[in-house]
Amino acid sequence: MFRRFDSYKILRVNLSEQSIKEEKVPIEVAKKFIGGKGLAAYYLYRELKPGVDPLSPENRLLFFIGPLTGLFPGFSRHVFAAKSPLTDTFVDSYAGGWFG
Repeated sequence: MFRRFDSYKILRVNLSEQSIKEEKVPIEVAKKFIGGKGLAAYYLYRELKPGVDPLSPENRLLFFIGPLTGLFPGFSRHVFAAKSPLTDTFVDSYAGGWFG
């Protein structure tokens, strides 16, 4: 029923270098930061340098889904997260429904 924690993957798209890379989310990270918001917060904290300009190419725009997405009708929620240019802190926005 549920996705196994060892099957979580990330697709990294670098627009500056025009490259795409797939990587696995470490099992301990997937278990500790369950859900789209948790994983987005973890990766932003881990990968953004302190003081990075939110409007610079070094900022990240992350898109994550939660572990229940696609399991039942109405469970298709996803989150976009980044460092906000308005507040200079973590910001997230959610949407539901079909994304495609």
